[in-house]
Parts: sequence; C-alpha cells; structure tokens
Amino acid sequence: MSVLVIGGDEITPIKAVLKNLGCAEIMHWDGRKESVNHKNLPQNISCLVMLTNFLNHNTMRKFRDTAKKKGIPVICTKRSVSCLYCEFIKTFSCNNCDQIVGNCPCES
Repeated sequence: MSVLVIGGDEITPIKAVLKNLGCAEIMHWDGRKESVNHKNLPQNISCLVMLTNFLNHNTMRKFRDTAKKKGIPVICTKRSVSCLYCEFIKTFSCNNCDQIVGNCPCES
C-alpha cells in the first residue's frame, strides 16, 4: 500500500506507524507553501492522509475532493500517532476478522 501524507514538517513517528500497519511506500508533502495546491495526486497512491493541524481549508477541500473522485480513501487526523492509528484502523480493518485489509485471511 502506498500513502501520501499532506501536512506537518517532521513526520518520522507517523511514517513508523504507517510502516507497521503495512504501508510500503510513504510520500510526504509538507503543505506549507501555496504551491502544493497546484500539485496533482500521484497515480499510484492507495490512501491519502491529511494532517489537519497543518493545512488550510482550501488545501484540504481540493485534495479530499480529488481523492473522492478517484476512489482513494482519505484519512483526516491530527498530527498524533494515536489519532492516526485509530483512524487508519477504522478505515482499513476487515469487518470479519479485525485485521488490516490486505493482511487478513478472509481474502483468500
């Protein structure tokens, strides 16, 4: 699973949590500059994580709407590893076995 994280300056703890949850590729845009609004979402992402403490409303709306059109799940959370973990589990856990989708035995 590849993830794009938008927002925050230093996301090393967040990257560690995402890797533990099975995310192989993690890209990061800090969102500090207005130029981030002119970027397009990468084609290969499986999930978009937006750190709400560090993004303005227009940036969040643009990327949330774009992800929704492409069918990409969006996680909006504070820059907290516990908040990120909870939101990730809510979004990606299997309804049958409570494992992360993609790692659960229900798919075989």
